[in-house]
Amino acid sequence: MDKREEITIAEYQLTAESFRQGTWNHDVSQNRSALTAAMPRNPGKILDIGCGPGRDLVAFKSQGHTVVGLDATPAFVEIAKKLSGCEVWQQSFLNLDLPEAEFDGIFANASLIHVPSDEMVKVLQDLHKALVVNGAIVMSMCRGNWEGYDERPTGKRYTAGWEYHTLAPCLEQAGFAIVNHYYRPPGLPREAQSWVVMVGRKI
Repeated sequence: MDKREEITIAEYQLTAESFRQGTWNHDVSQNRSALTAAMPRNPGKILDIGCGPGRDLVAFKSQGHTVVGLDATPAFVEIAKKLSGCEVWQQSFLNLDLPEAEFDGIFANASLIHVPSDEMVKVLQDLHKALVVNGAIVMSMCRGNWEGYDERPTGKRYTAGWEYHTLAPCLEQAGFAIVNHYYRPPGLPREAQSWVVMVGRKI
């Protein structure tokens, strides 16, 4: 496994329960709605990549979608299975093994932020293969032009910041058409919006 992933997974493994408590009530319904609106079928089959403890699995399932989770952190896989009742795969982003043309949508909410920039196109190509024709992807990414380890009391996570103009070419190179993008949190001035959300469609 890539050392950058290994170190990041170890930190999440140590903090899985506190992470669940700290993020479970975050409102990302805007991002979930952006995905379902762009999918070719609704309800459809969704892959939640980097599903963490399963908050969005629960939400999508309640809307009638078939949802599969994927995470590299063993503790998250177990928690997500238990809380959502969904199938959850343990895989790392840099070693994805996904069925071809299986999903109507892929939800990547604050997860692909951990993909090193030199690996992003390959990861997006792997996700592209897993989507049906006209399948959609939503990626919520930290804004900025930086990359490296984010030091924490419990370890560190490898994270990269992106802007629309740096991420759009990666999506296009992987075979996606960009259908929308927006910034979060909503209602704030642009410089205070720390997330960029990209909506892409498989072409």
